[in-house]
Amino acid sequence: MSYLMKGLKCPSPVMCKVAGSLFKARTLKNTLLINEQQFKLSRASSQLSSKADSYSYIIVGAGSAGCVLANRLTEDPQSTVLLLEAGPKDTLLGSKRLLWKIHMPAALTYNLCDEKYNWSYHTRPQAHMDGRVLYWPRGRVWGGSSSLNAMVYIRGHAQDYERWASQGAHGWDYEHCLPYFKKAQTHELGPDRYRGGNGPLHVSRGKTKHPLHQAFLEAAQQAGYPFTDDMNGYQQEGFGWMDMTIHRGQRWSTASAYLRPAISRPNFSVAEKTLVTKILFQGTKCIGVEYVKNGRRKKVFANKEVILSGGAINSPQLLMLSGIGNADDLKKLGIPVVCHLPGVGQNLQDHLEVYVQQKCTKPITLYSAQKPLNMVRIGLEWLWKFTGEGATAHLESGGFIRSAPGVPYPDIQFHFLPSQVIDHGRVASKMEAYQVHVGPMRSTSVGWLKLKSSDPNDHPIIEPNYLSTERDIWEFRQCVKLTREIFAQKAFEKFRGPEIQPGNHVQSDKEIDAFIRQKADSAYHPSCTCKMGQPSDSTAVVDPQTKVIGVENLRVVDASIMPSVVTGNLNAPTIMIAEKAADLIKGLPSLEEKNVPVYQPKTLETQR
Repeated sequence: MSYLMKGLKCPSPVMCKVAGSLFKARTLKNTLLINEQQFKLSRASSQLSSKADSYSYIIVGAGSAGCVLANRLTEDPQSTVLLLEAGPKDTLLGSKRLLWKIHMPAALTYNLCDEKYNWSYHTRPQAHMDGRVLYWPRGRVWGGSSSLNAMVYIRGHAQDYERWASQGAHGWDYEHCLPYFKKAQTHELGPDRYRGGNGPLHVSRGKTKHPLHQAFLEAAQQAGYPFTDDMNGYQQEGFGWMDMTIHRGQRWSTASAYLRPAISRPNFSVAEKTLVTKILFQGTKCIGVEYVKNGRRKKVFANKEVILSGGAINSPQLLMLSGIGNADDLKKLGIPVVCHLPGVGQNLQDHLEVYVQQKCTKPITLYSAQKPLNMVRIGLEWLWKFTGEGATAHLESGGFIRSAPGVPYPDIQFHFLPSQVIDHGRVASKMEAYQVHVGPMRSTSVGWLKLKSSDPNDHPIIEPNYLSTERDIWEFRQCVKLTREIFAQKAFEKFRGPEIQPGNHVQSDKEIDAFIRQKADSAYHPSCTCKMGQPSDSTAVVDPQTKVIGVENLRVVDASIMPSVVTGNLNAPTIMIAEKAADLIKGLPSLEEKNVPVYQPKTLETQR
């Protein structure tokens, strides 16, 4: 959500002109550095054609998982790795500044709505949401969705991983996952029992200390909820300051954290704008992939394994295009069946959320920052020093609570924003306002995706099946009611104007349900479509070693292999999955940390 730079293709002619002059100055100053970076990147890309057409590993997708795998697998100089990405690089002429639309944290909605860096998927009309078609942005660029997302770093709850283990993902419980969260991370507050201190992924806290963030946290405590100083540590439940993948004022995607540090390794090759169209097999043994680049169709081979890291939509799509999926569905499209694996594309889970918005009586929101002259000032400060209001995504506070008595751990998430967002940020804010993004974390509605055709360029049919259960409808009512209760607390008295959305006319359960059907949207967390489980589970796609069941030398490593969606955002868990999978691929023993304490509510008899 680009709260400062939204609703406009270019902030203003003035900013474009001034920014262009600044770019020239910066380019002259850094010519040698940029040329050196260009050389490294072009050399890495050209290796695809200059080297032999065989590698130890081929990774499909340079996203949140693929960049991690590429880095970790090329640590072994004896292994050669080819990384193939359908989208472009995340830099221009080797410069992050020249591609500020990606790297300026406040500018993030530009690429949520730009098909150059985005697959721009859409769901089927939703039967339980008044027939609405929902928009699903997914990253198609170096860094994948970590180059498009809101940079919120949330790991999920410890019990999410215990649930994975109980669902058949043995070895993926909390004590086997926590060490990989820590391995990936360098937290600016330093290492402790839960945080990492030496990983490539830099994680920071917000710096603005905005009075509306302060009011939100005070109001939550006035409503009876606890303050938590680290929702990724001992206690997720409660409200506090959120962690973000922002480093020195810049988006810290997996391309920045993992891909660029590995780019000059002689055993690593990477190609952008390269669409993988098919996995190649000899019988049931995976031997390579077919891809299209610059209009030419080519093949490349893997001596050890092919690893799919395309995400929860692209990975199952490629499996089905290659003959792995429900045999009946594949035969209808004329696709030869390699392996009947009916779980491919099933078990689709996502987080749905809604915005509860309140008018602000004081001119302290981000509304004034979206005026053209202020945008120029903010943009130039970021371009020159990576500081100021452009250096944050502004989602700096949030929380997790339980929806009702008896719920064992949080199942509702809040992101607070001192601004108003309309239509994914495609429409500019209209007034001084603040809002909370709120939604259930473990919805019981489960969907699916299937191929539309055998053409790799056709988007698959996406059916999330939102709000198809009474439990989900009830939880969303709770989301609205509990948010209103927080916004009604004394801490907001000096800021609180009329409610914008849902609006004071929406009070009954029936009216709230209608509002949810009309206004809820995806939180952009699709997952679980290549479910990890035991080979005896007919719905599983990969085993706990991340190997595709029923074939050889093929793995899936990304958010699609989650057995069930976690309680929170997906980028941090996806990076953890890739870190852990890298050790599995290398044949290393899993890291483990036993007896790490996790907060438990004193009683489940009350909701808070």
